Amino acid sequence: MNPNVRPETMERITTKAQADAFIAEQIKALREQVGDKKVLLALSGGVDSSVVAALLIRAIGKNLTCVHVNHGLLRKGEPEQVIKVFREELGANLIYVDAVDRFLDRLAGVADPEQKRKIIGDEFIKVFAEEARKLDGIEFLGQGTIYPDILESKGIKSHHNVGGLPEDLKFELVEPVKLLYKDEVRVVGSALGLPDSMVQRQPFPGPGLGVRCVGAITRDRLEAVRESDAILREEFAKAGLAGKVWQYFTIVPDFRSTGITDGKRTYDWPVVIRAINTRDAIAATVEELPWELMKKLTQRITTEVKGVNRVLMDLTPKPSGTIEWE
Repeated sequence: MNPNVRPETMERITTKAQADAFIAEQIKALREQVGDKKVLLALSGGVDSSVVAALLIRAIGKNLTCVHVNHGLLRKGEPEQVIKVFREELGANLIYVDAVDRFLDRLAGVADPEQKRKIIGDEFIKVFAEEARKLDGIEFLGQGTIYPDILESKGIKSHHNVGGLPEDLKFELVEPVKLLYKDEVRVVGSALGLPDSMVQRQPFPGPGLGVRCVGAITRDRLEAVRESDAILREEFAKAGLAGKVWQYFTIVPDFRSTGITDGKRTYDWPVVIRAINTRDAIAATVEELPWELMKKLTQRITTEVKGVNRVLMDLTPKPSGTIEWE
């Protein structure tokens, strides 16, 4: 039987009881595969890598080393949440790397979307490899590969997981959720005790906010994306939309317009709100937001986010637009 093909008889994991059975099965399998050896995991804080980390902590404890790289393109509060959940609550052996300046310095002046993605992926591998070389006895690499990754890209998940490591860092892979779909991974994560804010996190691109700071990334405009995104998520939660809209985020494009703030003329950026629903990400419809919510978002973003004087709404479905702007 091909270990990378989901058996037709495998039931979908939809209940806690099914998730608990899967967890017990995987803990046994992980202990058999790893034994008393050490595992290294790139922990992004996303759903897949977080669930793999929690599984490995249950199975092998301190023989797992997690590396969390802050590249400066994460959403507000995400690095802090990773440290709190994994180091403080789960007792993980966690290495935190502040690489913000490294990434943003390399990205300075780069406007092409694909070039930005390549730089982010390349720099991530360099940082991760540097940390890996500092460790002794690592024989396995944990990865948050899930079944759609295998179907679409033969198991290599760029930006989130670590493909393309140098030859001296070739480890045996540990992929405990590789036969699960995303919704099943979420059920398993809940059963493992991970917080809803992590398990139910909406899809987030590998290059992070780098593709929502359209054009060449600047630190001030990147901060405008981060702050406006935090306001959007907060207000969606208050309005009861957090679990009802598939994906919602803000974009700050690289152009300005005139406005008025505190009686003075400004020349600042717009924030674009995008909220879409989809089943498979192949096609998407635009969520119709309540007018009162839009007014509240406009008021908060234009008064609380530095360098912003307009709020716009992206009304484009997919097709003709893509979900992300880059």
